[in-house]
Order: sequence, then C-alpha cells, then structure tokens
Amino acid sequence: MRTLFSLALLLALLDQATKWLIVDRFYYGETLNLIPGFFNLTLVHNTGGAFGLFAQSTYLFIIFSIITIIFLFFFFKKYSVENPWIVWPFGLVLGGAIGNLIDRIRLGYVVDFLDAYAGNWHWPAFNVADSAICVGLGFLAIFIGRVK
Repeated sequence: MRTLFSLALLLALLDQATKWLIVDRFYYGETLNLIPGFFNLTLVHNTGGAFGLFAQSTYLFIIFSIITIIFLFFFFKKYSVENPWIVWPFGLVLGGAIGNLIDRIRLGYVVDFLDAYAGNWHWPAFNVADSAICVGLGFLAIFIGRVK
C-alpha cells in the first residue's frame, strides 16, 4: 500500500508541477510549437471531462473523482493480493485522478497544455495526469484481460 501511495503522490506532484510551470509562463490560449506539424504546448482550461465532454460540470466531476478514488482502493486491495505488480497501473490512475481533482477543487477547471495534432486534426489537449490515467487504465485492461 505504501508503494501505491508513493507512486500516486509522485504523479500528482509531477502533474501539479508541470501545470504550474505552464500557467506561470503562458497566457491562456498561448501556443509554443515544439514539433512542427505534430506537437505544441498550449494552455487551455477544461471545465468538462475527458476531451471536454460535459463542460461546466465541475461539481459532478469532483464527486465522480472522489468516488473513483474510493473504488480504486477497493479494487487495489482485491487484485494486489494476486499480483503485487498491479500497484503500478493503480498508482498511475490514482495519481492522475488526484492531480486533476486538485485542479477542479482549487480552480474549478483542469489545466491542459499538451497539444498533439496532425495537419488540421487536433487531439484534445491533455496533461500529465490524463496521460497517467490512460497508461494506467491500459495496463489494467491488459491485466484484467489476462486474469479472466
């Protein structure tokens, strides 16, 4: 359990630190092109969920995040007995959930700044917490698929 908390804390701190750096150095909507035709840093505010869905639902997402964090602990207790390596994906998801929850409580929105695109097609902006959640859920899906 200590490893889970450590990883989640480390990820939440990394997420908050990267968001602070961007907010400190960029104005809203400012873009810095890092890899032409593929990747920018762009400061945006996400008042919704994944990909900006359900915008202006901050309180709903705060409640959903807290419920998700509670469920993560229950599932972690169940699966960590069978496989101690499961701590890593659970830690990624938990850390990401905490990082975005901090933004929602503190700011009323989530700070996003990673902007991947190809030509005129843009993936919705995201952040370190979102990345950790996606990677963690991917590994959990593989793990759960192998268990059944």
